[in-house]
Amino acid sequence: MNQTQNRDALIVRTSVVGILTNLFLAAFKAAIGILSNSIAVTLDAVNNLSDAGSSIITIVGTKLAAKPADRQHPFGYGRIEYLTAAIIAVIVLYAGITSLSESIQKIIHPETPSYSMLALTIITVGVLVKYGLGKYVKKNGQMVHSDSLINSGQDALLDAVISASTLAAAVIFILFHVSLEAYLGAVISVFIIKSGLEMLRDTLSQILGQRADPSLIVKIKKITDSFPEVHGTYDVVLQDYGPDYYTGSLHIEVDDTLTACDIDRLNKQITYRVYEELNIILTAISVYAVNTQDETIITMRKTIADIAFRHENILQMHGFYVDQSEKVIRFDLVISFDEPDRMALCQTIRSEVQKAYPDYKIYIVVDNDISELIQKDA
Repeated sequence: MNQTQNRDALIVRTSVVGILTNLFLAAFKAAIGILSNSIAVTLDAVNNLSDAGSSIITIVGTKLAAKPADRQHPFGYGRIEYLTAAIIAVIVLYAGITSLSESIQKIIHPETPSYSMLALTIITVGVLVKYGLGKYVKKNGQMVHSDSLINSGQDALLDAVISASTLAAAVIFILFHVSLEAYLGAVISVFIIKSGLEMLRDTLSQILGQRADPSLIVKIKKITDSFPEVHGTYDVVLQDYGPDYYTGSLHIEVDDTLTACDIDRLNKQITYRVYEELNIILTAISVYAVNTQDETIITMRKTIADIAFRHENILQMHGFYVDQSEKVIRFDLVISFDEPDRMALCQTIRSEVQKAYPDYKIYIVVDNDISELIQKDA
C-alpha cells in the first residue's frame, strides 16, 4: 500500500469512527432531550447527526478525490477534498442558523425543562466522548493534511464545549430554578455560526489558490541550492491540485560556461531529488546565465545592484542579462508587498539605471515575493 492509499485509509477509518460515535450520541441525546423537554440537549442530538453526515461526506469526497487522472482532468481529482471541506463548513453553518432560530422561538415562548440524574450523566459522558473524538479526528486530519477531518475535529471540540455549557445550565436550574436553556441555545448557535464561517473562509481560500506553505519553498530551495552549479533559486511557484499534491516551476542561476548537456543533466537531477524528497513534480526549470567572462558586464551588474538596493523595499535582483550588440539590459526585481506603489518604484529604478547607462534599453520584470521568505540580499 503506497503513501496515498495509507492516507486515504486513515481518513476513511477516522470518519467511520466519527460516524459510529455521533450516531450513538445522537440517539441517547435525542431520547433525553425529548423526555426532559430540553431544547439544548435536543439541539445537541441534531448536531451529532449533522456530524455523522459530515463524516459520510468526508468518506465520499476521499474516494472521489482518489480517482486517477484522465483526459479531462490530467492532474487528478484531489481538489474534490476542498469541496467536501466546504460542504462540511456549510452544514455547520446551517446547523448554527437553524439552532439560533429555534432558540429564539424558545425565548419568546419559554418552556420549563426537567432533568434527571440519568440525563446529567449522559450529558457528562457526551462531553468526554466528544472531546476525545474531536482530538482524535483533528490530530489525524493534521497528520494527513485533510481539511475535511480538521473541520470535523474542530466541530467535535466545539460540541464538547457546547455540551459542557448545557450541563452547567442544568446544574444552575436544579440549584437556583433559573432556566437558561433558550439563552444558552442562542449563545451556542452564535459560536456554531462563527465556526462555520471560519471553516468556509479557509476552505474557499484554498479553492481560490492561496500561498503555498513557506516551509515547502524553503525545502525546495535547500535542495536546488545544494547543487554546486546552482548560484541561486528564484521564482518558485507551486500549483496545488489537492492535499500534498503539487506541481511547480522555478528559476536557477548558473554560470554561462555550462553546456546544454550540463544544464540538461542538472535539471534532471534537481527534478528527481525534489520529487523523491518532497513528492513535488517540477514541470519546468528555467535558467538564468551568470556572466563570468566579461568584466564589463560583471561591473555593470554590481553597479545596477547598488542602485536598486538603495531603495528600502527592494528584496532581490536576479536574472541579470546584458546584450552588448543590441544594447539591452534585462533583470528581475523582487519588490516587497510593503511598498505602497511597486510599479512606481520600478519606474524610479529604471530611470536611475537609464541615467547610469543612457545608451542601453532597460527592461525590468517585477516579481512577487510569492513565499514571503525573501530577505534583502544586498
